[in-house]
Amino acid sequence: MSKIHVSTTINGEPTEFLADPSLTLLDALRDDLGLTGTKEGCGSGDCGACSVMLDGRLVCSCLVLAVETEGRTVDTIEGMATGDTLHPVQRKFLEHAALQCGFCTPGFLVAAKALLEKNNNPTETEVRFWLAGNLCRCTGYDKIIRAVMDAAAEMRGEKV
Repeated sequence: MSKIHVSTTINGEPTEFLADPSLTLLDALRDDLGLTGTKEGCGSGDCGACSVMLDGRLVCSCLVLAVETEGRTVDTIEGMATGDTLHPVQRKFLEHAALQCGFCTPGFLVAAKALLEKNNNPTETEVRFWLAGNLCRCTGYDKIIRAVMDAAAEMRGEKV
């Protein structure tokens, strides 16, 4: 099967690569482009570990074909910080110890950032609902929820 040329933008950078028509975006990111922050947890869109933004929409990259990104914009965990400056959600995850093994963390971070871009003042219930597609085997989720709520308050300019 011949490969297809894909031109896309990943984390703000124009990117080109060749992909088999059946290659997932997850595999292209990790294996072809060296962006290994996005993790494969289930391969069926059930765990959220592979969450990325595609044209501003939260998606599981294991369910998107790499060729579907032609002419589109992909944002991964690698693009979340600005240089050495962590995004507020990343900082709050560290401050609240909202991670243990870290495997699910990139997906949670991308999903939380997506939520706060749509709703900068979510209730705890809204945060829990939004992150329900992201699974973690190590934490009890409470620290994650507190970190997202704290990041939202900081991003709104509230003293925390």
